[in-house]
Amino acid sequence: MKRLFGTDGIRGEAGKYPLDSATVAKLGSALARFFGARNTDSPSFVIGRDTRLSGPEIESALRAGLEAEGAKVVSAGIMTTPGVAFLVASRSFNAGLVISASHNPFEDNGIKVFTDSGRKLDDGSEAEVESLMDSAPDIGTGQIHAAADEDAGEMESGYKRHLISQFPGLSLEGLRIVVDCANGAASHIAPEVLSVLGAEVIAINCSPNGTNINAGCGSMHMEVLRAAVRESGADVGVAFDGDADRALFTDELGNIVDGDGVLWLVAKRLDAGGLLGDRRVIVATVMSNVGLELALKDSGIEMLRADVGDRYVLETLLATGAAVGGEQSGHVIFPRVSLVGDGIVTALNVLNAMTETGRPLSELLSGFEKFPQILVNVKVREKIPFETITAIAEEKRAIETTLEGRGRLLLRYSGTENLARVMIEGPDQSEIEMLANTLAVRISESLS
Repeated sequence: MKRLFGTDGIRGEAGKYPLDSATVAKLGSALARFFGARNTDSPSFVIGRDTRLSGPEIESALRAGLEAEGAKVVSAGIMTTPGVAFLVASRSFNAGLVISASHNPFEDNGIKVFTDSGRKLDDGSEAEVESLMDSAPDIGTGQIHAAADEDAGEMESGYKRHLISQFPGLSLEGLRIVVDCANGAASHIAPEVLSVLGAEVIAINCSPNGTNINAGCGSMHMEVLRAAVRESGADVGVAFDGDADRALFTDELGNIVDGDGVLWLVAKRLDAGGLLGDRRVIVATVMSNVGLELALKDSGIEMLRADVGDRYVLETLLATGAAVGGEQSGHVIFPRVSLVGDGIVTALNVLNAMTETGRPLSELLSGFEKFPQILVNVKVREKIPFETITAIAEEKRAIETTLEGRGRLLLRYSGTENLARVMIEGPDQSEIEMLANTLAVRISESLS
């Protein structure tokens, strides 16, 4: 069992276990030994971080542990998560480390680990790293040493060139774009990329000070972007989270476009170009709206559902050879470009579709209508498999029969609390509310 690594690396409150300096240094030592055993006695690492106040101290401790084991360490300074994944593969590092807590507030931080392919560590490897930490020596972290290396600027420039090179001939001239960088890692990257491509860029929340990352801005606070698009008369708005591995949008009318909307328009564009392959399939998650699944089905495109989490989306993408997959949250993966979600790549795909068709974003979403959704949480005393409780299992089957072909039920337990979660989607709000509440009563009677 893993103790430190969660679904997206290690995450917690900065300065407290497991993000205290002593533990982070031990992690560095364990990572050096883990990658050293697989590559060379002196494995090489590139480290990037977002704009949190705690980033330099964590990087310093991590570096102390790595270098104590003879590892070679290069700091890219402030860099997006997908930017680090790109640098690992393009510059032949043995591994990449990102210090970020993504969309969390500045008090939190985290550490993500990438292999030399630009892919996140799998569960088994994370467990092995944790076991190596048990035998890691105590390492003095000393003074903070987290200055970016001399070629950090060239690393950033190389990443920008990589982004632009994925869209040869793309011109954004004539487009006014509001860009909300959440005062995070994309603040000095995304606006420049879009400007180089010819867009008129209105950059907001691009002035990080260490404590304002994700604070009332970015992809977690879309009301800010909506207001800015309306006030400026922009053609489109894009918002990133703190480490820019996700992107959400507003169309020219101020309507929010989430990951499901992006998957719809990208799938249609790829399919029109014959780029979905013979199977014509994309990957979403169990949380993606049933309206997306039905709209794609009407277009002859199959939608596979992976578990929630970008690593599970990626696993399904690689297993099926699908060209795109993602989550409602805005994590969208184009495996032929990168093995991690890249918010800027996602944005460029959306903007490319707009320029190629000459149509506004609102029109590119035609044909996809989100179904109403309801989520009911029920406190339970224990997490007994639902299928073993007759009253719950029968009610579940009845609801699935009622919704067949026009909606869906997702019944699961919370991973962190004693809660059963009932999520139903369907064409009629009052109907799904009635169905969800009926099932919630059955669960409460049986498990509360």
